[in-house]
Amino acid sequence: MYDLIIKNGLIYDGIGSEPFAADIAISDEKIVKIGSLDKEAKNTIDATGKIVTPGFVDIHTHYDGQVTWDPYLRPSTYHGVTTVVMGNCGVGFSPCKPDQRGWLIGLMEGVEDIPGTALHEGIDWEWESFPEYLNALEKKPLAIDVGTQIPHGAVRAYVMGERGINHEEATQEEIDEMKQIVQEAVEAGAYGFSTSRTEKHNDVNGNLTPSITAHKTELVEIAKALGEINKGVLQGISDFYDFDSEFDIFKSMSSESGRPISITVEQQDARPDWWLKLLDGIEDAQSQGINMFGQVPPRATGILMGLTATLNPFRFHPSYMEIADLDLGERVKIMKDPVFKEKLLNENPVSINSLVDEIVNAYGKMFKLGEPANYEPDPDDSFESIGKRSTMSSQAIAYEVMLEKEGRALIYHPLFNYLPGDLSLVEKMLKHPFTIAGLGDAGAHCGAISDASFPTTLVQHWSRDRSRGDKIPLKTVIKMQTSETASLLGIDDRGVIKEGYKADINIIDYEGLTLHEPEIINDLPAGGRRLVQKASGYDYTIVSGEVAFIKGEATGALNGRLIRNTST
Repeated sequence: MYDLIIKNGLIYDGIGSEPFAADIAISDEKIVKIGSLDKEAKNTIDATGKIVTPGFVDIHTHYDGQVTWDPYLRPSTYHGVTTVVMGNCGVGFSPCKPDQRGWLIGLMEGVEDIPGTALHEGIDWEWESFPEYLNALEKKPLAIDVGTQIPHGAVRAYVMGERGINHEEATQEEIDEMKQIVQEAVEAGAYGFSTSRTEKHNDVNGNLTPSITAHKTELVEIAKALGEINKGVLQGISDFYDFDSEFDIFKSMSSESGRPISITVEQQDARPDWWLKLLDGIEDAQSQGINMFGQVPPRATGILMGLTATLNPFRFHPSYMEIADLDLGERVKIMKDPVFKEKLLNENPVSINSLVDEIVNAYGKMFKLGEPANYEPDPDDSFESIGKRSTMSSQAIAYEVMLEKEGRALIYHPLFNYLPGDLSLVEKMLKHPFTIAGLGDAGAHCGAISDASFPTTLVQHWSRDRSRGDKIPLKTVIKMQTSETASLLGIDDRGVIKEGYKADINIIDYEGLTLHEPEIINDLPAGGRRLVQKASGYDYTIVSGEVAFIKGEATGALNGRLIRNTST
């Protein structure tokens, strides 16, 4: 007798094959038979009219703190994700000396916009070394599987103390110690090493992340630590202002270690074509036998703004700043006063910095997100365009939109990857032979970004709903976030519906799949706020052969576990 049979579903196997109708039998947490099955099972799910896919593998998350208190890892598990990998962008919580805990929290709060109060209250700090961190995670109840990487920022601070935090150059002795720590972490089960070299990453006090000025020698030597044990991957992000120098660092990290590396690829309006140069460099490296990949998002990297979010278009107007700390209901009441509205709209905002100033004043790239959420809006629907066709100013339109839903409506600002006013650039990124879908940052950017829903965007938007450009076949988008993401990290027991593979499976109402508008909730420790976005259509999500979620709601099954890197 099987533990579970999934009957009558249309199977998308995760490797890009044509879909086929079959039953799936599961026993002892694995897929044991695929075909027409008559044998009895303890439980049966009728998947008639549904698609059946592998569970999604998200390789770019920031659950490093949340995993210590939340077994369900929301919001990823609203979107069919059954495996997450954290420790990205050079930030995380291990290794960590006791007197560095506050600093690491401040770094994570600044870089990833996770409330420091929540991290202070939620993390139990049952570790110092990275192997101890893994052992602590292994004891946590989990609904899905979790893997992690060791972050450069934590390693540098652990070895160098204030010198590392303050961007001093590492000595050879310090580099050797960092190599030893990274190697020990990967031997213990970390999936790799991550670093950040972008000016967008600052701690809570505005100081640049410690890894941004690390010398090439330091980075290459750490990478070689992975090469010496022939295990683990590399991940990095950079602004690539000095393109040749920066690209050479990442290329050398991979070539001199022999380990795969993925680097963030995005289009920025100020440098509209550099992403093409980056992809060309990756392709050239691949032709030389260097295992480089671009990590790309399936939609624009966008900021969500509103009265409940971190930013709104009027956040730095003097009148709004006076009421910013009031409860939402009180702010809405004041903002509905015509006298207050007129005063605010005629004010000049306080200048913060060039990026923030651009975000809060770019009405030509502000849209009402709507329900269901629309992530490929027409430029004609921007507040600026609407204002030109009406008697209202673009600022007044934004003001009124923010007050909808009793002040809970959200404004969408596609910050990166949206220069043409559509997702044509993203389409090119996704279709490139050496890119991997990622960059969702699940667990992070709690008050501004809600990109943990990337898997749903891939399925719903790209394969079914897109009307402003070409679609991507469903079999391909399933492959993008199952076997492709798992393979990059060497997680070779999942991401495919095949006999002998781990029984992580989604049963999806494809026609009913809907990505809803995000909302701000206050459910983090210490009442911390975060954006959460749900989806309809995930009828069942199965983890290790057990139903973990039904229509997005947790069943209480805790069949997930810490996964350790055992690949070479």
